[in-house]
Amino acid sequence: MKWQVEDTSERAELRAEFREFLRSALPAGWVEAIDAGDEAAFEAAKKAGNWNPLAWTPTFGATGYMAPLWSEEYGGMSGEVWMQQVIREELRRYRLPLFGINLLGVGLAGPTIIEHGTEAQKERYLRPILSAQEIWCQLFSEPGSGSDLASLSTRAVRDGDEWVVNGQKVWTTIAQFAKWGMLVARTDPEAPKHEGLTYFICDMHSPGVEVRPLKQMTGTAEFNEVYLTDVRIPDERRLGDVGDGWRVARTTLMNERATLAGLSLDPASIMGGTRRDPWETFLEQIPDTSDPNVRQKVAQLYIEQEVKEITAFRANSARLSGAAPGPEGSVNKVFNAEYNQRRSELAMNASGPAAIAWSPDDSEAESRAVSFLRARANTIEGGTSEILRNQIAERVLGLPRDIEVDKGKVWSEILRN
Repeated sequence: MKWQVEDTSERAELRAEFREFLRSALPAGWVEAIDAGDEAAFEAAKKAGNWNPLAWTPTFGATGYMAPLWSEEYGGMSGEVWMQQVIREELRRYRLPLFGINLLGVGLAGPTIIEHGTEAQKERYLRPILSAQEIWCQLFSEPGSGSDLASLSTRAVRDGDEWVVNGQKVWTTIAQFAKWGMLVARTDPEAPKHEGLTYFICDMHSPGVEVRPLKQMTGTAEFNEVYLTDVRIPDERRLGDVGDGWRVARTTLMNERATLAGLSLDPASIMGGTRRDPWETFLEQIPDTSDPNVRQKVAQLYIEQEVKEITAFRANSARLSGAAPGPEGSVNKVFNAEYNQRRSELAMNASGPAAIAWSPDDSEAESRAVSFLRARANTIEGGTSEILRNQIAERVLGLPRDIEVDKGKVWSEILRN
């Protein structure tokens, strides 16, 4: 990292300890090849060791390094923020995924269970998250409730020691692989929309759960729509009190924005094993940088990247000094999303006709097009840029809140699409 807090003796000791772990756990020559900047040796080490993130995750998750802020009794290190920062710096350096393959489990579900779960729930769900034995997804958004999540209409009705759930969720990442889903449902339609919600842990293999893939314009299907028909959830899988679902969900949402602020724009952060310098990778997508207009735009993007890194450095420095998290999470998420779109647009525009038509064996052109198309989602996923700008305006700049026409009304009386 270019912008990095200078190591204290404690930080240096942990960094050295973690590098020793990586040397012993990764294929022979991996660490040394990265240190030497030898791409050929790195690829050879990765190939010889038959490395893949599916096998790496249980090894990494068993050490405590994956979630250093979690308590030791649940598989973490009972550590401090600076420890997490050092570990993530090293993971980025050595081209490894920060959360293994269970991004939503480690980044969202785990912190929510730690803050709001019972001891029995923590004991049951946390360790399988770190080992990736149980993958998690997020059942929040609905066709009529995206940015206004609290207006959701999926219903949960109590039946003895169980809840019967009916409704539809959408844009659910990796639902087809998940064992558990973080589900928010309406349990009291006669309460104001924020007060009638309850948070559940939903078994994605339960009868009545149907997952349908949503085909994207990139040709892949990262997201799904999920139909819930008379799905029964035991009350013991309720997270938090009945009617307190919005407060629990906010914990998940805050962790989502912090997690996606840096990861959603960089697939290597999720799966690992690829070139770690995003700027160098970006320049490789531009066939000819001799054009003055292209060079000027490249220079502007470089300046923006430096501003982005300095902002992240400032936020990390504040956290390491014990300061409370500031507005950097929302600010960085908005900036990163739009920056990535501008960068992918320039790569396409600078490619001329190759941006819209290429030979079947031109993998670089295909990758460039996929990056451009995928970037369209960056300003939507993890909180839309429009909503985050409202939050920044209200909570950072102190501007008046938007008019809420449904404030104080019970949910059943609110007009919905």
